[in-house]
Amino acid sequence: MVNKPNTQIAMRALIAEIRTEIPFDTPVERLCNGPCTGCAKKLLDYLDTQLEEIEADLLHEHIPTLGEINRLSKTARKIYAALNKNGLIFDNHA
Repeated sequence: MVNKPNTQIAMRALIAEIRTEIPFDTPVERLCNGPCTGCAKKLLDYLDTQLEEIEADLLHEHIPTLGEINRLSKTARKIYAALNKNGLIFDNHA
């Protein structure tokens, strides 16, 4: 018998990784300084809102699908890449 993956644990791990890698605490002055590829402030606000909604769902025992985990991962990677282009992230994880 094959055990199904525990998607709640996987989603929580993904959220923890996103919160570690994405600079949500960047001051607005730094976010809006110089040329932009996408609005960094809006991207961070959007991703933070998504994470808060998913965390609330998990607290209410929602069991995420692998598709939901994949979508969040893709969204976070795209936002990470935009922040990297804007010079707000200084490594090459993207």
